[in-house]
Amino acid sequence: MKASSSFHNIRLRSKMLIIYFLSVFIPVILTNVIFYNITTNNVRNQKLQDLSLAIEQMRNELKNQVDAVIGITSVLYNDSILNDYLDTRYADPSDYVNNYHSYITDMLEKYTPVYRAIQKITLYTDNDTIIYGGYVFPVSGIEDSGWYKQVKSSWTSNAVIVEDDESAAKPALSIVRRMSSTAGQDQFDKIVKIDLHPELIKQVLNNVTLEGNVYLLEGDTVRYASGKNGNNDMDDSSEQGAIVIEEGFSNKEYFRNWRIVGKFQEREVLEEVRKSKEFVIYMALPNILIPTLIIVWFTRSLNQRLFRILKQMKRVKNHTFDLIEDEESKDEIGQLTTEFNHMTMQIKSLIHDVYMADIQKKELELGRKQAQLHALQSQINPHFLFNSLETIRMRSLIKSEDETAKIIHHMAKIFRKSLSWGKDMVPIRDELDLVESFLQIQKYRFGDKLDYRIEVEEDCMMSLIPKMTLQPLVENSSIHGIEPMKHAGMITVSVRKSGDSLICTVSDNGVGMSEERLQQLQYDTFHSEEHGESIGIRNVYLRLKLFYGDQADFTIESRKDQGTSFRIEIRSL
Repeated sequence: MKASSSFHNIRLRSKMLIIYFLSVFIPVILTNVIFYNITTNNVRNQKLQDLSLAIEQMRNELKNQVDAVIGITSVLYNDSILNDYLDTRYADPSDYVNNYHSYITDMLEKYTPVYRAIQKITLYTDNDTIIYGGYVFPVSGIEDSGWYKQVKSSWTSNAVIVEDDESAAKPALSIVRRMSSTAGQDQFDKIVKIDLHPELIKQVLNNVTLEGNVYLLEGDTVRYASGKNGNNDMDDSSEQGAIVIEEGFSNKEYFRNWRIVGKFQEREVLEEVRKSKEFVIYMALPNILIPTLIIVWFTRSLNQRLFRILKQMKRVKNHTFDLIEDEESKDEIGQLTTEFNHMTMQIKSLIHDVYMADIQKKELELGRKQAQLHALQSQINPHFLFNSLETIRMRSLIKSEDETAKIIHHMAKIFRKSLSWGKDMVPIRDELDLVESFLQIQKYRFGDKLDYRIEVEEDCMMSLIPKMTLQPLVENSSIHGIEPMKHAGMITVSVRKSGDSLICTVSDNGVGMSEERLQQLQYDTFHSEEHGESIGIRNVYLRLKLFYGDQADFTIESRKDQGTSFRIEIRSL
């Protein structure tokens, strides 16, 4: 329930974005990432398999060519006639020449055109009765070569693969084998050497579909290299991070330590993987872009219309009853718009009816009060009162009754200001002048029982307040606070400024009131519709709210036998 409630606090646009990310964006991204990983792994494995097959094909082709040459050495090894010719000691050189042309030449020359792997066939012997040349050469000429020492160190007559680094500018591979001797004849050292064609090895090792370097190794020694670098350095820095594929010749004795190693740059081998990555990206973009555009379009349709309804509802709160102009739509938002317009028209109609009825009622009440006031004014002419009081004051002065004249003067001033309502706002100075007159009259009545003090800051004198704001409070303090006392009392009127606020205080040290009486007075002043006994205080509060609203505060404090205090604060003057 809590999770559901918190989800209700998320704005509609945010909810749509959450739905989009959880239902579209993240699933599409995950799907494409998984698809990309599977695709790239499959492409990579396929590429590696193709490279392995290419290296294996190269190994098989080289092995087949070498096997064919090994077969020729076996034929020559087992050829008794050739061995007899080489083992025979010739008294006459012409006999050897006849044998050479009749058999040796014909036999050896038939292999070279047929087998493209053969570059040259050479026979070596230490038979000193033979005339060396053509296909036959003396052993003494090769005794210092490395491959000869390798063949001589072998106890078997099996064929071996050697590197001939003497006769060629570029080292070449050769198949070398010791030949058998005929029983009963002198034993001569006989060796057959078949040189492999370098172009054949180059062709075999270059038969690869992807760019890279291929090495033919004997042990750890590179016998041949092909590829982009064109050198025999397998530790070439340009091949750092390369893919290495190796194929050996383990099932052949003469190829026991030989192997073919392919080194390929990963970025070149995996070029197809990169292309597949681009394909996945291009395929993912429409899957993300199209749903995004659809959801944005759909969300915008919902959000704009809902925002328009919300905006209009806020305007209704501020008493603006305009209708929402929108094309009729049959979805839920369209129905909500239609019902809102109906509700707005009904509220506007009801407010108009109630407002007009209230205006008529207030006009009737105002007319009634004006009639009462006119009736009162017709009964008592204010000028008559002022003239009468002025006559009494003058007669008192003639009779030297100065105190009586002074009091009558204050009473006339109070009557004149209370009955002249031309101005609603008066300066503090005029309001305090009225308060001073009232207190003088009260002091005349009570003598030493009443004392008062008026404290006002000079810069507050011209500040405006509603007329008759302080006088009813002073009157309340005098009548209800000081008059019931048996001893002397003090009324203090204070006006000062605090920041941008004007603070007026009327306090006394009179009889005060109980907590229950204070609560009743506060209720009658701030809440009750009936004026009751506190009509003057309530009128002060109502006029403050009328002129200042919430910018004015009016508080009442009182304690039994300690006095009462009225405090008015008017802010932002």
